[in-house]
Parts: sequence; C-alpha cells; structure tokens
Amino acid sequence: MMNYFSTSMMCADVFRLQEQIKTIETYTDFYHIDVMDGHFVPNLTLSFDYIKALRKRTKKPIDAHLMMTNPGEFVDLLLEIGVDYITFHPRTIQKDVFRIIKKCKENQVKFGVALSPSIGLEAIQYYKNHVDKITIMTVEPGFAGQAAIPEAIEKIKEVYAYRQAHHLDFLIEVDGSNNFSTFETYKQHGTDVFILGSTLFKEEDLEKSYQKIIQFIEDIHG
Repeated sequence: MMNYFSTSMMCADVFRLQEQIKTIETYTDFYHIDVMDGHFVPNLTLSFDYIKALRKRTKKPIDAHLMMTNPGEFVDLLLEIGVDYITFHPRTIQKDVFRIIKKCKENQVKFGVALSPSIGLEAIQYYKNHVDKITIMTVEPGFAGQAAIPEAIEKIKEVYAYRQAHHLDFLIEVDGSNNFSTFETYKQHGTDVFILGSTLFKEEDLEKSYQKIIQFIEDIHG
C-alpha cells in the first residue's frame, strides 16, 4: 500500500508561508486547501484567491475541500484556477451531484467526497462508484487540532472493504487527528492519504517534522 501525504495549508504559519512552502514542495504529495464559509461550518478559512496564488507556485496536486453551503456555484472558478481535486460534502451537492461529477470528469479534475463523522457510505449510495477519493473525517469539520472520534475507525474499515469488494481504485484519505497515536490504526485499516496539519506544523523545523512523520508511517507494517 502506497502512503501519500497531503499538507493542510490552514495550519501553516502565515508569517513564514514562503519559507514553509519550499519545504512543503519537497515532501508533500498534495496540497489540502480548506475553504470554509462560516455557514456550513462555524469558521472562515482559505479563499479562492489563496488557491489561485498557490497554483502559480506549485505543479503538485491541489485538493480544494469545500466546506460550504453552496459549493456547486464555485466549480467553474476552481476549474479555471486549475485545481486537481475538488472534495465536497454530500449534503451540499444533493441537487446537482451528477452534473458536478460530469463537469469534473470532462475537465480531468478528480471528484472527491468528504464524510463527516455522522455521515456514512449510504449518503453517496447512487454515485459512490464515480468517486476518485473518499475523505473520512475523524473529527467534526471546521477546526484543526481536535481529538479523533473513535467511531470513525469503523468507517475507514467499511470504506476499505467496499473498495476491495467492488475492485475500485478511489483513494481513501483521513482528515483529522493524524498524529503518532493514530497513524498506525489509520494505516492498518486501509488509509492511503494522510492529511498532515497540527502535528506537522507544531514543530519549528518543518523538514525534520516531515521526515519524522513519513518514516514513522513507512515503518508501520500492514
């Protein structure tokens, strides 16, 4: 099983951003950009202008995670900016999900869904075979640094079992509480992509922090 690392830019130090991006470029597989509108979740974070600026500085995949009440209205803008993944919450796209899937596929952009702790596979029942990535949130969306909700582990197992049973190839990503007490459990139950946030950026030396995390995960058997 390959290990992929997605860096949560909402946790980066805005006063050291240029310096940190040089290191992030070396180690990350994806840039994870949380876009929150203050309505779907009680927080405001990164903007579309931020994504546009980042796109000019990297060729690595950018994943826009839309925690918004009306994400469908911004798909065209994100396609224009040139993101690689757009990740939606199911209940925010119920009215036009197949139109969004079609538009993403036509523009070679990966379609992802994020399942909050209380949302299961049944929420995407009629289009789960079309997803390129399922993000399992082990915390309630909106804020970094929360402790994992134990029930989320069962969802990782369920999603992995579904992928195996139906011979699918979507990525399984975990968002929330990725740290040294959870990495092993997440990996052993089928996680492909680890979103690195608070645990990564709490170290002053970002390069050493990456190296420590990557080596720790690679050393896990399973």
